[in-house]
Amino acid sequence: MKSRAKNLDEIKIAYIGGGSKQWARVFMTDLALAGDMSGEIGLYDIDREAAVRNQKIGERINNAAETVSKWNYVVYDRIEDALENADFVVISILPGTFEQMRSDVHAPEKYGIYQSVGDTAGPGGVLRAMRTVPVYEMFARKIREVCPDAWVINFTNPMSICVKTLYDVFPEIKAFGCCHEVFHTQDFLCDVLKEEMGIEATRNEIYTDVSGINHFTWIKSAKYHDVEIMDYMDDYVSRFYECGHYEHGTANQYKTDTFAYANRVKMDMYKRYGVLGAAGDRHLAEFMNNNWYLASKEQVDYWKFALTTVDFRIKQMNERIQESIDLADGKIPVKVEKSQEEAVDIMRAILGLKSKVTNVNLPNRGQVKYLPLGSVVETNAVFTNDSVVPVTAGELPAGVVNLISRCCINVDDLYNGIKNRNHDMIFNAFMNQPLCSTLTLDDGLKLFDEMTYNTWECLKDYYPQDFLKA
Repeated sequence: MKSRAKNLDEIKIAYIGGGSKQWARVFMTDLALAGDMSGEIGLYDIDREAAVRNQKIGERINNAAETVSKWNYVVYDRIEDALENADFVVISILPGTFEQMRSDVHAPEKYGIYQSVGDTAGPGGVLRAMRTVPVYEMFARKIREVCPDAWVINFTNPMSICVKTLYDVFPEIKAFGCCHEVFHTQDFLCDVLKEEMGIEATRNEIYTDVSGINHFTWIKSAKYHDVEIMDYMDDYVSRFYECGHYEHGTANQYKTDTFAYANRVKMDMYKRYGVLGAAGDRHLAEFMNNNWYLASKEQVDYWKFALTTVDFRIKQMNERIQESIDLADGKIPVKVEKSQEEAVDIMRAILGLKSKVTNVNLPNRGQVKYLPLGSVVETNAVFTNDSVVPVTAGELPAGVVNLISRCCINVDDLYNGIKNRNHDMIFNAFMNQPLCSTLTLDDGLKLFDEMTYNTWECLKDYYPQDFLKA
């Protein structure tokens, strides 16, 4: 790897975005506890003020008593300078604004389409992808020009189409997408193991055979040593199906916590297909037909999960910005403690310091036999010295394969439509979203063009001026 630093105390990580995100602070504290590597964090954000806040927070982390690895935080005004000599590029951006996301999530409600997340599948996922792909085309070009040998880690949603863009523009890129939704399902499986066998374990002690696409992954096998946890799932589901179970709280926590759920969607899908959806119910429901779990607010409540409103996201964003300001100004203490995220562990594995097996999003090279080659899929992969090798996933039932295949092909069709800036191709992918299954073609076109108009400020520099049809 030509750009790899000669010494492990000379690593450069280009951090693109992450402005007011809480995840940036998690990443920085995990780095502070990685005693076998250090170097520079190059911060670039179109919101320069947010990057400066992260710089100040990073400097405070450096001075914390618990810190064992100090990093030099540098704010760059040009993305090219942040990328220069980078060994790793971490991308975590918000495509567009929350006001534009308000349209993504809430405009379809007038047609009876409710979205619990709105950032990956469904009409909201399509519009977010339209904003995101042109930006990622630029990222891929810059990485190819400035640091072609760097490892690129994507955290932005929609995950699949972000990774697909990077590889399409720069086929030799060394990129992958990381998502923690599978982690929560592994925690759920730990609860199953404890309930059924009386065995207490952590998710890192469980090996799950993961297969599918991001936010719509599935688990056929989950082993704790020689114990197959899935052998006990029928009994567990029969007892918890009605009341629900949430691995991070109570079954009714969804009423006060918009990110909580009772896993009833997951258990319902298990009852029908015999395999376990490996994402939170809020995500899984959006890949199913509109009337299955999201037909109304009353139906959502019946299945015991929540609709995350954009008003809530704006409130949370403002709270996190204020928290970042207070951390940067020293008004509240920094906490340096290891998180459950895996980005730093993955980096250490790529640097040859350890090996790591975990779920990751990569182009399909045959690791998922039932999906097209080149589609971005999520399976386990082995991370080791300058290498990421996907693990071949096990077979899934035909009914699940059909569900995943439709959504995977939607991503590819949507990408091709956006790449060509073709209204009709994008609209076809829009209408083929399972959440749009109750739309008439006329209403679908009205909704699509209304949502496109509402986010046009982010699209006008990339799409033809006559793009809107209705």
